[in-house]
Amino acid sequence: MKQIFSFLLFIATAGYSQNKQALKLWYNKPSGRTWENALPIGNGRLGAMVYGNVEKETIQLNEHTVWSGSPNRNDNPVSLDSLPVIRKLIFDGRQKDAERIANRAIITKKSHGQKFEPVGNLQLAFDGHEGFSNYYRELDIEKAVTKTSYTVGEVTYTREAFASFPDRVIVMRLTASKPGKISFIASFTTPQKRATIKTTQGAIGAKELTIFGTTSDHETVKGMLNYKGIVRIKPEAGMLTATDTSLTIKNANAATIYISIATNFNNYNDISGDENERAAGYIDKAYPKSFTAILPLHIAAYQKYFNRVKLDLGRTGAANLPTDERLKNFNSVSDPDLVTLYYQFGRYLLISSSQPGGQPANLQGIWNDKINPPWDSKYTININTEMNYWPAEKTNLPELHEPFFQLVKDLSVTGQQTAKDMYGARGWAAHHNTDIWRTTGAVDGATWGIWSAAGGWTSQHLWEHYLYSGDKNFLASIYPILKGASTFYVDFLVEHPSKKWLVINPDMSPENAPKAHQNSSLDAGTTMTNQIVFEIFSTTIKAAEILKKDAAFIDTLEQMRKRLPPMQIGQHGQLQEWLDDIDDPNDKHRHISHLYGLFPSNQISPYRTPALHSAAKNTLIHRGDISTGWSMGWKVNWWARMLDGDHAYKLIQNQLTPVGSNEGGGGTYNNLFDAHAPFQIDGNFGCTSGITEMLMQSADGTLHLLPALPGVWRGGGSIAGLRARGGFELISMQWKDAKLVKAVIRSTLGGNLRLRVPNEMKLNNRSKLKEAIGENTNSFYQTEVTPTPVISEKAVITSPGLKQTFVYDISTKPGQVIILVSNQ
Repeated sequence: MKQIFSFLLFIATAGYSQNKQALKLWYNKPSGRTWENALPIGNGRLGAMVYGNVEKETIQLNEHTVWSGSPNRNDNPVSLDSLPVIRKLIFDGRQKDAERIANRAIITKKSHGQKFEPVGNLQLAFDGHEGFSNYYRELDIEKAVTKTSYTVGEVTYTREAFASFPDRVIVMRLTASKPGKISFIASFTTPQKRATIKTTQGAIGAKELTIFGTTSDHETVKGMLNYKGIVRIKPEAGMLTATDTSLTIKNANAATIYISIATNFNNYNDISGDENERAAGYIDKAYPKSFTAILPLHIAAYQKYFNRVKLDLGRTGAANLPTDERLKNFNSVSDPDLVTLYYQFGRYLLISSSQPGGQPANLQGIWNDKINPPWDSKYTININTEMNYWPAEKTNLPELHEPFFQLVKDLSVTGQQTAKDMYGARGWAAHHNTDIWRTTGAVDGATWGIWSAAGGWTSQHLWEHYLYSGDKNFLASIYPILKGASTFYVDFLVEHPSKKWLVINPDMSPENAPKAHQNSSLDAGTTMTNQIVFEIFSTTIKAAEILKKDAAFIDTLEQMRKRLPPMQIGQHGQLQEWLDDIDDPNDKHRHISHLYGLFPSNQISPYRTPALHSAAKNTLIHRGDISTGWSMGWKVNWWARMLDGDHAYKLIQNQLTPVGSNEGGGGTYNNLFDAHAPFQIDGNFGCTSGITEMLMQSADGTLHLLPALPGVWRGGGSIAGLRARGGFELISMQWKDAKLVKAVIRSTLGGNLRLRVPNEMKLNNRSKLKEAIGENTNSFYQTEVTPTPVISEKAVITSPGLKQTFVYDISTKPGQVIILVSNQ
C-alpha cells in the first residue's frame, strides 16, 4: 500500500517547477560522526560544517588564512645546471634516467607546500536530549542558512546557523517551543597542537570562550601563523556561567551564539597583523545585534549573488524524499530537480568559499577538519584550482573570480625568481601546486611536479574575465601577467632535434606515465602544454593589439607560435597525448589533459575542426566514463562541447552516485560534496560548469543556445541569468520538446550577436532574423585558427554528424534587450 501511495504521489507532483519548493538539502537523521554528512556554511572568510547532532552538536570551524608554515620559497637552484643533461636524456628516449635526475635537481628539497588547517570544533552538549523524535535538518541554499529541529518530550527545539557575509561572524540561534528549556554546555576541541582554550571576560563585559595559538611547523618551514577564535553567547533569560574552558547556559528561553575567528595574515609575505584585535573587532560589532537584525542582512548579501541565476528542469515526486535517499535513487528514477539542486549547490559553494579580498577556494573550498588533509588541501593548479572557477563568469558570479585573480597576480611575482633561478628564463613560472605563501617550486616528485605550464593556464582566467566583461582597464592591469607568462615560454622553448618544432623540455602530461616511456611521465612537447603555450601566445598577442603596445613582442610571439607542434591524430584515431603515437586505448587515467584544447580552450570544435573533434571523441571513449569525481566533472564539460547531451547527462548520473557505488571511481557524499574520493570540491564546480555548457556555450564563435540538451530534459525547462562572452546576458530562456520557445538577451557592450539555435526563431515584433554570413565581426567571438593536425595513415576519422542549427546575426547597442520567439 505504501508503494502504491508513493507512486501516486510521484505522478501527482510530476512537472512541478523548482519554485514549488525551496532549494534545500534536507535529512531525517543527524550526521553522526561522519564529517561528509555535515552541512557547509561559509562567508568566504569563515567556514563551518554543522553536524546537526542532537545531544552533542558539533560545529567544525575553518578560517581562510589558517595555514601551516610562514612565508617561504621552495625553488631548487640546482635545476639550471642540470637542464642540458635532462633535456638530452628525454630527447634520446631515456625518460626514466631523466626522471631520476629531475627528482634530485628540479624537485624541491624544501617545503612541498603548506597545509590548510582547521581551527577546531565548537561542541554543544545538551543533557537529556537522547530520546528525541521528529528529527529534521536542512541547508537552505536560497538563504545560506542551516536549520536543525527535533522534539524531546513535549518540547520542540530548533537551531539555525549561518556565516554572515556583512558581519564576518558565524551566528547560531537556539530556541524551544516552551520557555526556560534551553540548557547546554559550550566547549572547544581542536587537533591543533599549540592551541590554548580558555574562557575570558570580553571587552564589553560578556563572558567568552576563546581558542588561540600558532599553526604547525611543516616540512622545514616554521609555523608562524597566529589565530584567535572567540565565542560569545547571548541568552534570553536563564543564566550564563563559565568554567576555565567552557560556557554553560541554564534554563534560557533562547540563546544566540556568535563566533569570530581571525589571524595575523596580511598577505603571502606579511604576517604582521593582530589576530586578537581583528577577532575582537568583528565580534564586538556583531554581538550587540540580534539574530533577527543580522539574518536579513546576511540573506540580502548572499542573494545578491545567488539569485542571479534560476534553473528549472522540472520536478517529480522523487524530489519529496530526503537528499541522501534522492542520491541513492537518482540513477533509477526521474528526478531532474536533483540536478537543479546540485547545480545551484555548486554556485552556493563558490559564493560561500570565495569572496573578494579573501583567499581562493582550495581543494576543499574553505572546509577541512583534518590537521593533515589530503594533498594538504592546497591549490593544485594543473586542473583542480582552475576547475573551481569554471562557473564564475558564465553563472554570473564574476566578482568571486577575484581571489583567484589575486593568486595569479601573486604567482606572477613569486614565479619570477623561479623562472630565473631554476630555468634561466625571464617572465614567471609556476608548477603544479601552490599554497597561501604562493610558492612556485616543483613539488611531490618528478611524476607530478615537473609540469611548468601553470602560468599559461592560470593566466587564461584573467583573459576570460575580459572576454565576458569587455573591461579594458582590467585588461591593461593584467596585461603584464599575460606578457610575463608568455615571456617565460619564449625563453624556455627549445627546438626538437628531429621534429624541429619548438617544445618545452622537460615537460609532462599531468600525472600520466605511459609504458612506452618506461612508466615515466617526463617527455618533451606534450599536447596539453603545446595547447596552453599556443593559447597564452594568442591571448597575449590579442591583448597587446587591443592595448596598442609591444609590436616587436607580438612579432616574436607570432613567429614562435608558427613553430609550435600542431595537434596530432594517432593510429587509433585518438588525439595524441604525446609527440609520439604511443597512446594506449586501454588507458583509463583520470587526467585527460590533452583535451584541454576542447575545454576549457576552444582549439577543438565540431564546426571548425571536425577531424580533431573526431579524435577527441575517440580519446574520451577510450578513457571511459567512471573516474574520480573531478574527472567526471570535467567530462561533463567535454561531452557538452561534443554537443552530445545524452553522454554528458550520463556523466552527471555517474557523478550523482553515492560514493563507493562507482567501482574504481568517485561519486557524491550524502551532503552532495564531490568525492575524488576523498572529498574534493572541484568536482562540484566542474559539474555546475558542465550543466551550463549543456544549455549555453559562447566559446566557439557564436552564442549557442541548447547546444547539448539531453533527452531527459527535452520535454521542457528554463534558465535565466547566464552570462556569455562579449557582455551578453541570457535574461531568460525557455524550451519545450527540444525546441527553443523564447530567449531574452541583454547586450551590455553592443556589437554583433551571432546566435546559434536548434530551430528557427524570429524577433518578438515578428521581424525576420538575418542569416549569419562570413566571419563574426564581434571581436570577443573571433576564434584563433587551429593549425592543421598531423594525421596518422592508420587513423579513421568520423564526421561529427552535426544536427541542423540556425545561425543569425543581430546588431545590438549597449543596454539593448533582444527578445526572440520560436518561428513555429
